[in-house]
Amino acid sequence: MAVHYELIGNTAVITIARPEVRNAIDRATAEALAAAWNRFEGDGDALVGVLTGAAGTFCAGADLKKMDLWDDPAGFLGFTRLQVSKPTIAAVAGHCVAGGLELALWCDLRVAGEDSVFGCFERRWGVPLVDGGTQRLPLVVGLSRALDMILTGRSVDGAEAHRIGLVDRLVAPDTELAAALALAEVIAAFPQVTVRSDRAAVYEGIGSPMSDRLTRERRHGRVALTTAVEGAARFASGEGRGGVGT
Repeated sequence: MAVHYELIGNTAVITIARPEVRNAIDRATAEALAAAWNRFEGDGDALVGVLTGAAGTFCAGADLKKMDLWDDPAGFLGFTRLQVSKPTIAAVAGHCVAGGLELALWCDLRVAGEDSVFGCFERRWGVPLVDGGTQRLPLVVGLSRALDMILTGRSVDGAEAHRIGLVDRLVAPDTELAAALALAEVIAAFPQVTVRSDRAAVYEGIGSPMSDRLTRERRHGRVALTTAVEGAARFASGEGRGGVGT
Protein backbone atom coordinates (compact mmCIF):
# COMPACT_ATOMS: atom_id res chain seq x y z
CA MET A 1 0.00 0.00 0.00
CA ALA A 2 1.20 3.50 -0.85
CA VAL A 3 -0.29 5.03 2.31
CA HIS A 4 -0.14 3.57 5.81
CA TYR A 5 -2.43 4.52 8.72
CA GLU A 6 -1.23 3.66 12.22
CA LEU A 7 -2.62 4.70 15.59
CA ILE A 8 0.14 5.33 18.15
CA GLY A 9 -1.48 6.29 21.43
CA ASN A 10 -3.87 9.09 20.52
CA THR A 11 -1.97 10.02 17.36
CA ALA A 12 -2.78 8.82 13.87
CA VAL A 13 0.40 8.53 11.80
CA ILE A 14 -0.26 8.70 8.07
CA THR A 15 2.79 7.67 6.03
CA ILE A 16 3.33 8.14 2.31
CA ALA A 17 5.20 4.99 1.24
CA ARG A 18 6.48 5.19 -2.33
CA PRO A 19 10.22 5.45 -1.61
CA GLU A 20 11.17 4.34 -5.13
CA VAL A 21 9.91 7.73 -6.40
CA ARG A 22 10.70 9.80 -3.30
CA ASN A 23 7.09 9.41 -2.16
CA ALA A 24 5.73 11.26 -5.19
CA ILE A 25 1.95 11.27 -5.46
CA ASP A 26 0.07 9.52 -8.24
CA ARG A 27 -3.71 9.22 -8.48
CA ALA A 28 -3.94 6.04 -6.41
CA THR A 29 -1.82 7.59 -3.67
CA ALA A 30 -3.89 10.78 -3.69
CA GLU A 31 -7.05 8.75 -3.24
CA ALA A 32 -5.44 6.74 -0.42
CA LEU A 33 -4.36 9.96 1.32
CA ALA A 34 -7.90 11.33 1.11
CA ALA A 35 -9.24 8.10 2.61
CA ALA A 36 -6.65 8.21 5.40
CA TRP A 37 -7.49 11.77 6.44
CA ASN A 38 -11.21 11.05 6.31
CA ARG A 39 -10.54 8.03 8.49
CA PHE A 40 -8.60 10.26 10.91
CA GLU A 41 -11.49 12.72 11.11
CA GLY A 42 -13.89 9.92 12.04
CA ASP A 43 -11.51 8.07 14.37
CA GLY A 44 -12.57 8.90 17.92
CA ASP A 45 -9.30 7.55 19.32
CA ALA A 46 -7.16 9.82 17.12
CA LEU A 47 -6.76 13.28 18.66
CA VAL A 48 -3.84 14.47 16.53
CA GLY A 49 -2.74 13.51 13.02
CA VAL A 50 0.87 13.27 11.86
CA LEU A 51 1.79 13.17 8.17
CA THR A 52 5.19 11.77 7.21
CA GLY A 53 7.04 9.98 4.44
CA ALA A 54 8.86 6.66 4.30
CA ALA A 55 12.58 6.00 3.88
CA GLY A 56 13.97 9.39 4.84
CA THR A 57 11.98 11.53 2.41
CA PHE A 58 8.80 13.47 3.05
CA CYS A 59 7.38 13.94 -0.46
CA ALA A 60 8.65 15.08 -3.87
CA GLY A 61 5.22 16.26 -4.99
CA ALA A 62 3.22 14.99 -7.94
CA ASP A 63 4.48 11.96 -9.85
CA LEU A 64 5.38 13.73 -13.11
CA LYS A 65 6.14 10.46 -14.88
CA LYS A 66 2.57 9.27 -14.45
CA MET A 67 0.95 12.71 -14.56
CA ASP A 68 -2.43 11.15 -13.75
CA LEU A 69 -3.72 13.56 -11.12
CA TRP A 70 -6.92 15.49 -11.76
CA ASP A 71 -8.73 18.43 -10.22
CA ASP A 72 -10.65 16.57 -7.55
CA PRO A 73 -12.80 18.82 -5.32
CA ALA A 74 -10.62 17.68 -2.39
CA GLY A 75 -7.43 18.70 -4.23
CA PHE A 76 -5.13 17.31 -6.91
CA LEU A 77 -3.08 15.59 -4.21
CA GLY A 78 -6.13 14.08 -2.57
CA PHE A 79 -6.86 16.13 0.53
CA THR A 80 -5.45 19.66 0.34
CA ARG A 81 -8.92 21.23 0.18
CA LEU A 82 -10.29 19.07 2.97
CA GLN A 83 -10.76 20.56 6.41
CA VAL A 84 -10.35 18.44 9.50
CA SER A 85 -11.41 19.48 13.00
CA LYS A 86 -8.36 18.12 14.83
CA PRO A 87 -4.71 19.31 14.99
CA THR A 88 -2.24 18.07 12.40
CA ILE A 89 1.57 17.94 12.26
CA ALA A 90 3.96 17.28 9.36
CA ALA A 91 7.05 15.24 10.31
CA VAL A 92 9.53 16.17 7.59
CA ALA A 93 12.68 14.30 6.64
CA GLY A 94 14.72 14.89 3.50
CA HIS A 95 13.00 16.50 0.53
CA CYS A 96 9.71 18.34 1.09
CA VAL A 97 9.35 19.99 -2.29
CA ALA A 98 6.79 20.97 -4.92
CA GLY A 99 3.47 19.38 -3.97
CA GLY A 100 5.16 17.86 -0.94
CA LEU A 101 5.65 21.37 0.43
CA GLU A 102 1.95 22.01 -0.15
CA LEU A 103 1.09 18.89 1.84
CA ALA A 104 3.27 20.08 4.73
CA LEU A 105 1.67 23.53 4.58
CA TRP A 106 -1.77 21.93 4.90
CA CYS A 107 -0.74 20.74 8.36
CA ASP A 108 -0.98 23.06 11.37
CA LEU A 109 2.63 22.54 12.47
CA ARG A 110 5.85 21.30 10.87
CA VAL A 111 8.64 19.38 12.61
CA ALA A 112 11.69 18.89 10.38
CA GLY A 113 15.15 17.40 10.47
CA GLU A 114 18.22 19.55 10.09
CA ASP A 115 18.90 17.84 6.76
CA SER A 116 15.48 18.67 5.31
CA VAL A 117 15.08 20.55 2.03
CA PHE A 118 12.09 22.68 1.03
CA GLY A 119 11.24 24.39 -2.23
CA CYS A 120 8.76 25.06 -5.01
CA PHE A 121 10.68 22.84 -7.40
CA GLU A 122 7.73 22.60 -9.76
CA ARG A 123 8.77 26.07 -10.97
CA ARG A 124 11.43 24.55 -13.23
CA TRP A 125 8.87 22.33 -15.01
CA GLY A 126 6.14 24.93 -15.43
CA VAL A 127 3.79 23.10 -13.05
CA PRO A 128 1.52 25.46 -11.06
CA LEU A 129 0.95 25.39 -7.32
CA VAL A 130 -2.64 24.17 -7.11
CA ASP A 131 -2.79 22.44 -3.72
CA GLY A 132 -2.90 25.50 -1.49
CA GLY A 133 0.71 26.61 -1.73
CA THR A 134 0.02 30.09 -3.10
CA GLN A 135 -2.42 30.74 -0.25
CA ARG A 136 -0.86 28.97 2.73
CA LEU A 137 2.82 29.78 2.22
CA PRO A 138 2.31 33.58 2.54
CA LEU A 139 0.30 33.03 5.73
CA VAL A 140 3.14 31.00 7.21
CA VAL A 141 6.26 32.91 6.15
CA GLY A 142 4.95 36.27 4.92
CA LEU A 143 4.29 37.63 1.45
CA SER A 144 7.82 38.56 0.38
CA ARG A 145 9.44 35.33 1.52
CA ALA A 146 6.66 33.28 -0.02
CA LEU A 147 7.03 35.04 -3.36
CA ASP A 148 10.79 34.53 -3.22
CA MET A 149 10.28 30.78 -2.88
CA ILE A 150 7.43 30.60 -5.41
CA LEU A 151 9.01 32.75 -8.13
CA THR A 152 12.58 31.44 -7.93
CA GLY A 153 11.92 27.79 -7.07
CA ARG A 154 15.10 27.81 -5.00
CA SER A 155 15.85 25.27 -2.31
CA VAL A 156 15.56 26.21 1.35
CA ASP A 157 17.49 24.16 3.89
CA GLY A 158 16.20 23.22 7.32
CA ALA A 159 18.01 26.02 9.14
CA GLU A 160 16.56 28.72 6.90
CA ALA A 161 13.13 27.11 6.98
CA HIS A 162 13.21 27.30 10.77
CA ARG A 163 14.48 30.88 10.75
CA ILE A 164 11.66 32.13 8.51
CA GLY A 165 8.96 30.22 10.37
CA LEU A 166 8.25 27.58 7.75
CA VAL A 167 9.37 24.96 10.28
CA ASP A 168 8.20 25.13 13.90
CA ARG A 169 10.64 22.60 15.38
CA LEU A 170 14.05 21.78 13.90
CA VAL A 171 15.49 18.51 15.21
CA ALA A 172 18.36 16.13 14.59
CA PRO A 173 18.11 13.99 11.45
CA ASP A 174 16.08 10.78 11.83
CA THR A 175 14.28 12.10 14.93
CA GLU A 176 11.51 13.99 13.12
CA LEU A 177 8.75 11.46 13.70
CA ALA A 178 9.67 10.93 17.36
CA ALA A 179 9.65 14.70 17.90
CA ALA A 180 6.31 15.06 16.12
CA LEU A 181 4.81 12.28 18.23
CA ALA A 182 6.07 13.96 21.40
CA LEU A 183 4.50 17.24 20.28
CA ALA A 184 1.27 15.43 19.47
CA GLU A 185 1.22 13.94 22.98
CA VAL A 186 1.47 17.44 24.46
CA ILE A 187 -1.48 18.64 22.40
CA ALA A 188 -3.53 15.49 23.05
CA ALA A 189 -3.12 15.91 26.82
CA PHE A 190 -5.16 19.12 26.89
CA PRO A 191 -8.98 19.32 27.02
CA GLN A 192 -9.84 18.69 23.37
CA VAL A 193 -13.01 20.76 23.17
CA THR A 194 -11.01 23.93 23.70
CA VAL A 195 -8.08 22.81 21.56
CA ARG A 196 -10.44 22.35 18.63
CA SER A 197 -12.58 25.43 19.22
CA ASP A 198 -9.54 27.72 19.46
CA ARG A 199 -7.99 26.12 16.37
CA ALA A 200 -11.23 26.60 14.43
CA ALA A 201 -11.46 30.24 15.50
CA VAL A 202 -7.93 30.91 14.21
CA TYR A 203 -8.61 29.43 10.78
CA GLU A 204 -12.07 30.94 10.36
CA GLY A 205 -10.77 34.39 11.24
CA ILE A 206 -8.01 34.53 8.61
CA GLY A 207 -8.68 37.28 6.10
CA SER A 208 -11.74 38.67 7.88
CA PRO A 209 -12.15 42.14 9.45
CA MET A 210 -11.27 42.24 13.14
CA SER A 211 -14.90 42.68 14.18
CA ASP A 212 -15.80 39.46 12.36
CA ARG A 213 -12.81 37.64 13.86
CA LEU A 214 -13.87 38.59 17.38
CA THR A 215 -17.42 37.44 16.67
CA ARG A 216 -16.13 34.07 15.48
CA GLU A 217 -13.86 33.80 18.53
CA ARG A 218 -16.80 34.51 20.81
CA ARG A 219 -18.95 31.90 19.06
CA HIS A 220 -16.29 29.21 19.31
CA GLY A 221 -15.39 30.20 22.86
CA ARG A 222 -18.96 29.75 24.04
CA VAL A 223 -18.81 26.12 22.89
CA ALA A 224 -15.97 25.55 25.33
CA LEU A 225 -17.45 27.30 28.38
CA THR A 226 -18.35 24.06 30.14
CA THR A 227 -14.79 22.83 29.69
CA ALA A 228 -13.52 26.17 31.01
CA VAL A 229 -15.65 25.89 34.15
CA GLU A 230 -14.38 22.37 34.74
CA GLY A 231 -10.79 23.52 34.25
CA ALA A 232 -11.23 26.41 36.65
CA ALA A 233 -12.57 24.01 39.28
CA ARG A 234 -9.51 21.76 38.83
CA PHE A 235 -7.25 24.78 39.25
CA ALA A 236 -9.11 25.90 42.37
CA SER A 237 -8.66 22.44 43.86
CA GLY A 238 -4.88 22.80 43.52
CA GLU A 239 -4.17 21.09 40.24
CA GLY A 240 -1.58 22.67 37.95
CA ARG A 241 -0.28 25.28 40.38
CA GLY A 242 3.13 26.64 39.44
CA GLY A 243 2.83 25.36 35.88
CA VAL A 244 2.74 21.70 36.91
CA GLY A 245 0.19 19.42 35.24
CA THR A 246 -2.35 20.16 32.52
